[in-house]
Amino acid sequence: MKISKKILELLHEQIGIEANASNYYLYVSSWCKVSGYDGAAAFFKNHSTEEREHMMKIIQYLNDLKIDTIIPQIQKPAQKMKSLEQACKTSLENERKVSKAIDRIINTAQNENDHRTNFFLEWFVHEQIEEEDLFESILQKFEVIGRDKLAIHEIDKILEKLSHKSS
Repeated sequence: MKISKKILELLHEQIGIEANASNYYLYVSSWCKVSGYDGAAAFFKNHSTEEREHMMKIIQYLNDLKIDTIIPQIQKPAQKMKSLEQACKTSLENERKVSKAIDRIINTAQNENDHRTNFFLEWFVHEQIEEEDLFESILQKFEVIGRDKLAIHEIDKILEKLSHKSS
């Protein structure tokens, strides 16, 4: 085997993390659409697709190494959305958890001198920096613009513009 059992275990966990992130963003997208936040719905739908692509990237890496992958069952999102701001806060928390999971794999790869996996994961590190910055920036909008109905409408329009950049 070209990677250790521990690295393989962590990568399989990461596949599950990415699948659950995709499912969470799809759930938020649906909530946004039903709540009248069409821009946010498009934004979170795109994020759902991106997370699935991240999962597929890991699967492809393992397949390229001729390693079978385990596709885990996805989890139902745990909480009911109460506001667009809460959805963004939860998204930032989730992205931070993903970053920690990636860091854990990288630390293990470095300890095992697995340069191949370490190199592969560099893309994910850059992606996580962008994701955390994005959600921190969105949350700043609530502080700057406000939380009344007009402010939320403006933030929804900002999210719609962001959805066009990522698609």
